[in-house]
Parts: sequence; structure tokens; C-alpha cells
Amino acid sequence: MKILVIGSGGREHAIVRKLRESPRADQLFCAPGNGGISQDAECVNVSAMDQAGMLALAREKAVDLVFVAPDDPLGAGMVDYLEAGGFPCFGPNKLAAEIESSKVFSKNLMKKYGIPTAAYEVFDDSAAALDYIRSQNKYPAVIKADGLAVGKGVTLAQNESEAEAALHALMEEKIFGDSGSQVVVEEFLTGPEVTVLAFTDGHAVRPMVSSMDHKRAHDGDQGPNTGGMGTIAPSPFYTKEIAKECMEKIFLPTMEAMNAEGRRFKGCLYFGLMLTPDGPKVIEYNSRFGDPETQVVLPLLETDFVDIIEAVVNERLSDLEIRWSSDACACIILASGGYPGSYEKGKEISGLDENGQAEGVTIIHAGTKWENGKFYTAGGRVLGITAKGGTLEKALQKAYAAAEKIHFEGCFCRSDIGTRALGR
Repeated sequence: MKILVIGSGGREHAIVRKLRESPRADQLFCAPGNGGISQDAECVNVSAMDQAGMLALAREKAVDLVFVAPDDPLGAGMVDYLEAGGFPCFGPNKLAAEIESSKVFSKNLMKKYGIPTAAYEVFDDSAAALDYIRSQNKYPAVIKADGLAVGKGVTLAQNESEAEAALHALMEEKIFGDSGSQVVVEEFLTGPEVTVLAFTDGHAVRPMVSSMDHKRAHDGDQGPNTGGMGTIAPSPFYTKEIAKECMEKIFLPTMEAMNAEGRRFKGCLYFGLMLTPDGPKVIEYNSRFGDPETQVVLPLLETDFVDIIEAVVNERLSDLEIRWSSDACACIILASGGYPGSYEKGKEISGLDENGQAEGVTIIHAGTKWENGKFYTAGGRVLGITAKGGTLEKALQKAYAAAEKIHFEGCFCRSDIGTRALGR
């Protein structure tokens, strides 16, 4: 098969590397891709949001399947456009992708179908939202932009002035454009946070290995929220008992709710969960593989990835047995100085071989470019140092040992990825 992967980050590189393992993947293309992906697939400079350009590329390369990986093109209807042009896609159509692209839709869906989530209210007026937060007088107050906001549309306001500033930025300054025209204000949940990605074709749900992201920029969960500074799999907090409860109360009911709404979801459905004292609750849905969760989940997959993708596309997922390794996996993100704020690009990276890899680990490229035989930084999150091990401790040791050998000006990483999972 010839497969085109849409996207340019670490998630897409992890997907491309997993596809490469399949004897069924003859040729891999990625648009637009990045420096590291260019060592594993043919990269073509077409924007992930360019529907006409992507259809032309699919025709030119005569691909058999398109894997639409990022949230923005899914929310904008890339799958609908390509399927209308005759190309099968892995990923939900626009109606189904609204489970991520509209927080208001997803919260109302959960309320309507009794899926456990935080209590909430929806506002399209900042003054009314602030009045509600004042009347509740419970902090932190969780404020979410309705639409897509590059993973940064959630504020945990610690007091009234922070809530006021967040609402002003979202709803009046429009820092995320129309995504902040409506906001969801919800109660703050406590407990371990767990991500479960699941394959679904609208008939069956096949959860993947659980994972645990680390969102804050600095050690001890300090500093601003980021797209994710590292992740581990599986999460020790996600027990078999909790998995069973999630399947019965969250995963299957979500699939059935989407079907009942005429929005059959086909692809990867991301469940962001909080394991509260009252049981697991949904914090958020995503309509695609998470980043950086994909970097630790896919390395543990033992079933042919192409077989699974094909089963989802053809709605035959229930016919397939999906096998997972019993190993643990860890990913340490090396980021540019200043991230998630402003940062410089174009810093030369040392410590990688000519394929952008390092011995004993897998290097996932998130923000790199390949120029004149060298790799340079081209994003906030630059590399994901990913390692497997018989235990989480061994996986983390391998990842950190490799991370120490890779350098670029301003490089930083968290030194405490996985410590909470290890009980420290």
C-alpha cells in the first residue's frame, strides 16, 4: 500500500515509524512532514489545511489510504473532502470530529447521554461567565475555549482576577479567534490524570495501552501549560477494574452516543480521563492520536498497524485481535529555550546519527529541519527521546541517558518525567 500521512509533528513521526514496520506499507508520504520524518518517508510541502492541494497530492502519488493525523484538518473536514475525491481515510469526518473541535458540543453530548464528566455551564458573554465564577466561588475555576486552540485553550484560574484575565483574553481579545466566542466553565476535578486512546469504527471500541502526559513546562508540575513535556505508558493508576468501568460507562456509551447523533466516529478517539474519588470522569475528548501520548503507545503495539487502520476504515474492527507488549515505554521531550513562550529556531542539533536517531532509543522528531546534511531546531518541542524497557524505571533510565548526549543551544527538558507513576 501507498500511504499518505498528513501532519508535521512528533505524533506524525511516531505514526510514520510505526507504519514503516508493516510489510504492507510499500511507500510512505508525509505532508508537510519535518526534518526527521524526511528520513522515513517522502515529505511533500503541502499545508495540512490545504484540502485541494492534499487531494492533488493523493492523486499524483496514487495513494491507497490517507492518514489524517492533526486536529485542525479533521475539524475543517479534510476527511470529507478526500473521501469525496475517492481516497479512503483514517480519521473522523467533520461531524464526528466536532467531539474535539467544540467543547460545548462534547460537554452537551456527555450531559445528554449520562457520560460522567465535570459539572459545567456554557457562556457566550464574558461578564455572565465571570458572574457565574464569582457566585460559585470555587477555585481553581476551569475555563475552556469552545474551539480548537493549539492545545492551549484551557485556563485553571486560581482566583477571580485570573478568571477575569482569562475570559478577557479569550472572549474579547480573541487570542484564539472565534474559538473563544463561547467558553465552558467547569468544576475542577482531582485525581490522577490518564489518557486512553482507542481505535473505533463506530461498531467496536478497542482501547490502547493507557498513558500519562506531563503538561507543565518545568519539574514538579511548575510553569506554564505546554503541548506535553513527556509521557509514560502504561499508567500504573489505570487498573483492570478501572478499565472495565471506563469501557462500560464511558467508551461504549460515547461511541453509541455519537452513532445516535448521526456522527459515526471512525479513527482514533482520545479519552482524557480524571480518576476522581467518585470514579473516572472525562476531562476532554480528542478526535485523533494525542501528542506526545502516541510516542509511547504505538511502540508497544504488536499487531500490524496497517491491518488495524484498514479494519477501522472498512468497519471490521471487531474481526481483529489487537496485541500489546507487556513492556513499559517513556518519552522525554527536548524543547527550545523559552517554550511554550517565544523561542529561537535554527539551532544546530548534535548527538544524532545521519538518520536523526540514537543508539538504544527511538528519536521522534517534533520540530526539526534537515538542511545540508545537518538537523536544526524548527519548533518549540524539538525531539522526543523514546525508550522501551521491561519496567518503567528501565525505560526512563534509557531515555534520560540518551537525552544527555543530545545538544542544541537553549535545550531543556523536565528531569522528573514518570516519577509520580513510580510513586516518588
